[in-house]
Amino acid sequence: MSIIKDPHLFNEQSLFIDLEDVLSRRLYLKIEGFNFAGSIKLKPAVEMVERAEREGLVGPGSVLVESSSGNLGVALSMIAASKGYCFVCVIDPRCNPATRQLMESLGAQVDLVTEPDPVDGLLGARLNHVRDLCESDERYVWLNQYSNPGNWGAHYRWTAPEIAAQFPELEVLFVGAGTTGTLMGCARYFREHRPDVRIVAVDAVGSVTFGGPPATRLIPGLGMSVRPPHLDESLLDDVVLVEELDTVRTCHRLAGRGFLLGGSTGTVVHGAMTWLADHPRDVTAVAISPDLGRPYMDTIYQPDWVLDHFGAEALAGVDSTAAPGRRSAPVSGPRYPAAAPVTGSVPVSSPRSPAQ
Repeated sequence: MSIIKDPHLFNEQSLFIDLEDVLSRRLYLKIEGFNFAGSIKLKPAVEMVERAEREGLVGPGSVLVESSSGNLGVALSMIAASKGYCFVCVIDPRCNPATRQLMESLGAQVDLVTEPDPVDGLLGARLNHVRDLCESDERYVWLNQYSNPGNWGAHYRWTAPEIAAQFPELEVLFVGAGTTGTLMGCARYFREHRPDVRIVAVDAVGSVTFGGPPATRLIPGLGMSVRPPHLDESLLDDVVLVEELDTVRTCHRLAGRGFLLGGSTGTVVHGAMTWLADHPRDVTAVAISPDLGRPYMDTIYQPDWVLDHFGAEALAGVDSTAAPGRRSAPVSGPRYPAAAPVTGSVPVSSPRSPAQ
């Protein structure tokens, strides 16, 4: 029996799904959605807030502020409510309506930015709004998930060791790339403790993280419109890019077997299946599922939304993981153009991040 007093103290850390019967290929999926925040973002949220508290950067009267596509915003909303802080989350239209409602139900103020920055897109517009807030009032404290080492540090401390403990024979780990906090935390851990494990990053087509051209993306969670400051490609072995159409079809394929999982999970699973199809040797492989599917009922699991954005093809049968042109690409060093770094400070006038 578990008894807790604070919501962030509960997190199911050792649940894995064997997907072989669903996908006809051996792949284990680490489920990160069973906590009160509903996603893997609980870990970096706790790490960043507690680091800021230890360093005296937040306290009574502080207003936490963060840019988020959804899951980190929910986690910070929950923690702020538990600890008595105010919290402002800056989102854009890709945030799921259910996720926004959940943040507001937890007492957060949600600021919606609708006009993209001319250079850095919607993410750049969100960051500009965060900076404006911090410059307007010294009570605002930007945790800055994009450059805060607590983001990747949480996964180095928790996520990677959890996987290593359950799979001592692990050979390949698939991790989605958003801010790259999860990716870099896991990559650093395995490079230090299990360098034989191959780290494969999975990203969305339209993201510029690995040098691809920017394009409109509809599903929140993975992908960036600027280069993530956390990213160190030298720690990675391969990269797989996934079309959002394949994300949707994979989510529906998993749901058809009773596993209702989030959009990032569909991307990572499709990417893993693509990579495994190109490497037919039987390996012990694990993929990370960041969240569950209920926040996506108005989007990925809403037939009209899917038809409007992806057409009937998205709902026709299961995903095709062997589609031409969707193969893994080895990482041979930085391949992205220079982009404006996502930097900030706490508060903005200070030259340091909350965890430095």
